[in-house]
Formats: sequence, structure tokens, C-alpha cells
Amino acid sequence: MTANVFRIEPAMPPQMYKTYAMLSPLGTHSRQATCEEVGCDQYRNGWRVRVENLAPDLLHAARTSGRKYVEQSIAEGETYLVFEAGQPCFKASTHRAPIGRPPLYLVRDGDHRGNPRGTKARLHQRPGDWVEDFAEHQQALADEIKKG
Repeated sequence: MTANVFRIEPAMPPQMYKTYAMLSPLGTHSRQATCEEVGCDQYRNGWRVRVENLAPDLLHAARTSGRKYVEQSIAEGETYLVFEAGQPCFKASTHRAPIGRPPLYLVRDGDHRGNPRGTKARLHQRPGDWVEDFAEHQQALADEIKKG
């Protein structure tokens, strides 16, 4: 599913633009974390899973996961496994926490339409250099627009 993005039509070709980004990739800027560390709602409050909505293999996995639960029958055809609070949720292996590493300050040629020159992205070592690059480029754009 693609999101509808509203963009103002650029006044110049893509090679006249730069794209500035501060990135914190998960692989280098975070670590696996526990439910407790990330404030996981299921860990704090417990959770329930409707038995009738699970494929047989997932139901088996839930029942044999080692987590504490009670089976609660609400009505005919409506049964839940109710897991108590204070234990890892089923998505615990996907929880991530930042490690405090500063973001990457990246500058790419082009815009959302692409990088026609195919130039390599630049990685600034200091945030101030990235800001200065941005300011200089903004001024260059303003000068071009002023020319007409």
C-alpha cells in the first residue's frame, strides 16, 4: 500500500536539488531490548488472544510458549487465551532501544525524483558541517530562483 504524498511540483530539475537527512539505522543505532525496557503495553497489562482467530500452529505455539495464561470461554465460539502481565509478549524479539549513538548526517544529490548524476551520498562527521552545507545550498537555490 502506498501513501498518497502531496508534493509541490519542483521549479527546477532534480540535479539542482539536494536531499538532507539525519538517519539512525536500527542496525547501528539500537539494540534488542526487553518488553520492560520499551514500556510494552502487553508486558505491563497482560493481553489476550482469541483462540478462534489463530491458525492451529499459532495456537499450539501460544499454548506451549511457556508464558502463563488462562483459557477464558466467553460464549460458544468465543474463547481467549488470557496472558498475565509481567512476561514477555509475543513480539519481544522485535523490541529495540536506542544506544545513544548520534545520527548520521547525510546529503544526497537530487530529490524525490531521483539522483540523475548518480553521485555518492556524503556523510558529514559533524552536525555543524551538515547545517552549513544545508545553508549554503539553500542560498544557492534562492540565488537561482532570483535569477529567474
